[in-house]
Amino acid sequence: MVAMLRDHGSNGSMALDRGDLYCHGKIIAGRVMGALPSLDVLKTFVIVAEQLNFTHAAQRLHITQGAVSRQIAGLEQHLGAALFIRRARGLVLTARGAALLAPLQQAMEQIDTALDGFNAKPDTLRVKCPTCVMRWLLPRVIQLQAGHPEIDIALTTSITHGVDFRHEHFDAAVLYGRPADKQLCAIHLFDEVLTPVCVPELWRENAAIADGLADKTLLHPTRDGRDWLAWLKAAGRDGLPAAKAQHFDTLDLAMTAAIQGYGIAIGDLCLIEYELQAGRLIAPFSHCLRSGAAYYLVFPEQSALSPALRLLTEWLQQEARHSRQRQRDIMPDDENLVSIAGNTW
Repeated sequence: MVAMLRDHGSNGSMALDRGDLYCHGKIIAGRVMGALPSLDVLKTFVIVAEQLNFTHAAQRLHITQGAVSRQIAGLEQHLGAALFIRRARGLVLTARGAALLAPLQQAMEQIDTALDGFNAKPDTLRVKCPTCVMRWLLPRVIQLQAGHPEIDIALTTSITHGVDFRHEHFDAAVLYGRPADKQLCAIHLFDEVLTPVCVPELWRENAAIADGLADKTLLHPTRDGRDWLAWLKAAGRDGLPAAKAQHFDTLDLAMTAAIQGYGIAIGDLCLIEYELQAGRLIAPFSHCLRSGAAYYLVFPEQSALSPALRLLTEWLQQEARHSRQRQRDIMPDDENLVSIAGNTW
């Protein structure tokens, strides 16, 4: 998910033309030619684009904020184009930065997968999952390994949904949607239940849907905005009431933007349960939408599970039961829970 540049001025928008470099408030034409950027610099760009914050990116990369800023500035100079707009509350990707992000994410995933397969110990359990599921999966895998240091679990994230066990070196995967392959074991973890979420500071209490959303920025995890449209229809409203919107390519980026206070996003109750419990996010409306989709733990059919896979399976099933219970605690009464028959997403 990537935010497209929309900087309001006298005519309501500003566009950076191909080859322009935005630096210190000025647009500088031209492109600096040279060798390809280093892999470390490209990785820094991807992390910054995912976090939309230099400080958070520096923490993930274990380098200083100044080093991150210098790497991004150097990359922009090398490419001859601005990749981010610097604002008081954080960063926004330009259109060219957004276009660069998705292919670089896919390339980084391929490199990580290749190296994981090459370096993995024979008894390492390799698990693939979409980036949005890491919010739910990673803390639980860490808890499992803390209690069972004898097992080694390597997680690989992907911006795509799906796995091909015949060509990808994974032992299991957490997927959005039940796989069509009948030769895979699919264990249901939890359903997708969606509702708008935002930071507490962004919302005034007891606001009606139309009034509450009219002056807010809606954060879309899809380009067509179908998640918001479906939720509004379920809540008895037609059309998008907000004039401002930011569109992303993944749910995880939309959630990151919401946590940083950039707007209101559609969130999955299970995937953001920790943020809701901690009060970093609130769900201001009573209406929830059960999309018809769900998350599954999948792995190839086999006569006997390895000890590590069996342990992971039992642990995630237990944790999923707890998440479903917390989901029910958060959800409103049945009259405010709308279901869509089948997966329409």
